Amino acid sequence: MLEKIFGSKARVKILKFFLFNAEKRSYIREIARNLDLQVNSARRELKNLEDLGLLITSSEIDKEGKKVKKQEKYYVVNKKFVLFEELRSLIIKAQVLHQKEFEEDLKNSGNLKLVVLTGMFVESPQSKIDLLVVGQINRKKLKETISSLEKNLGREINYTFMSVREFKYRREITDVFLYDILENKKIIVVNELDVT
Repeated sequence: MLEKIFGSKARVKILKFFLFNAEKRSYIREIARNLDLQVNSARRELKNLEDLGLLITSSEIDKEGKKVKKQEKYYVVNKKFVLFEELRSLIIKAQVLHQKEFEEDLKNSGNLKLVVLTGMFVESPQSKIDLLVVGQINRKKLKETISSLEKNLGREINYTFMSVREFKYRREITDVFLYDILENKKIIVVNELDVT
């Protein structure tokens, strides 16, 4: 869907990467490698987004604060860009629309009783995790599903897996970590444990 709006899969990957990682500074080759893009394709789309004003570049100082050669410039998102928040919101909403596909992939990895999206999925950066999964699950399949989503988003997903027994125990003892997840902003994808 986003490819049709923005005209390029590479541009969408780069937008997701920078809008979900607003503090990150990256070099062209690093971006191409992380997003599985050709260097020339990444360079072209980065230039387009820089010309638009969404990305800014610097070739003076690297990530560690040391001077670098002029041709080694890195890119960072321009948070002062007039449509920054709107673009970020659009990317997040589009990702949630693809939630059904992600949900199906998760369901194929085991017997899920509870799946909660929080953190980056609901624009809550203070959250300790992005995803809570409860049930009997094939950890290898879960890891593959999450790795695929991480590649699609261009960022790491912090997730926690619990058995139903562990979840119920933590709920009974009013575990701070669990209640922080359940009492804050969230999207419940699977709910067989009557979580509200």
